[in-house]
Amino acid sequence: MAANWMRRTALVAACASALLLAACGSSTTESAITPDRFIAFGDAYSDIGQKGSRYTVNNDTVNNWTLQLASHYQKTLAPVSAGGLSYAQGNARIAAQPDAAGDATTPTITAQIDRFLASQTFAPNDIVLLNGGISDLIVGMAAVRAGTLSAADYVAQARQNGKDLAAQILRLVNAGAPHVVVSGSYDLGKTPWAIAIGQEALLSEASSRFNEALLVAINDLGAHVLYIDSAYYVNLYTSAPSSFSFSYPKTAVCTSVDAGNGIGTGTGQVNSALCTPSTLLAGADVNLYVFADNVYLSPSAHRQLGTYAYDKLRARW
Repeated sequence: MAANWMRRTALVAACASALLLAACGSSTTESAITPDRFIAFGDAYSDIGQKGSRYTVNNDTVNNWTLQLASHYQKTLAPVSAGGLSYAQGNARIAAQPDAAGDATTPTITAQIDRFLASQTFAPNDIVLLNGGISDLIVGMAAVRAGTLSAADYVAQARQNGKDLAAQILRLVNAGAPHVVVSGSYDLGKTPWAIAIGQEALLSEASSRFNEALLVAINDLGAHVLYIDSAYYVNLYTSAPSSFSFSYPKTAVCTSVDAGNGIGTGTGQVNSALCTPSTLLAGADVNLYVFADNVYLSPSAHRQLGTYAYDKLRARW
């Protein structure tokens, strides 16, 4: 068992290294690209207000990793609902419907890409930002808890979802996307949600198998694809929080309870899409928390992750 784990780890590390280092011979520590546009696809992790709010603390700061990354290049990004080029929408799954909250009208990541390609083409200096998998992992866990999906099948499903997201990345590259920045799922086993439902180990395993399958499937796309290891970075947040100026790595700062199944983890749970400075834990300094709700990140966590992505992008292209 340990040997299998070590082989998987070595394989993923090799794939990640290939994606991070491909084409390094023509790169310097100063970015050679001046992006003309940022275009984003994904779920709540990348949603910058498709329905008016974001899945974090809505406190008028730069509070999403995609916005932080774009801001380093003095670029803006707006949701497509406001005329922009961010198609990412909360609870979106990669290809399946309904979404994590049971809404069949939410466009999947596949449908988001469909919409872009139906009316737009890529330009040489475009940067595409893409994430996926979190909503699918949430839906699968709901099935596990309901007794309709075994733990083994859940992990296998997560692996297939990683392959499904990779297929969409290949589709973007084949459509002419010159630079695709991909963020896999962070380790949901480290979230307050996992702790609350006692599923840290299974959620960690499923998150890892999702990222592993994604990395293996996109390994040959290194010329156009840069993988951002959000799992590694968020694991650092939770294992060494003080290094990132956090004091509370396992507690949600928001108190905005949703009567419905707002983020797919059940009714009556905190939903950061409803979170504002007036719905925080009493006396809380939002900058000291890793998580806004039990799944999604705080503004500071997003900003630091966005800067990490910028550093990787600048060193690459």
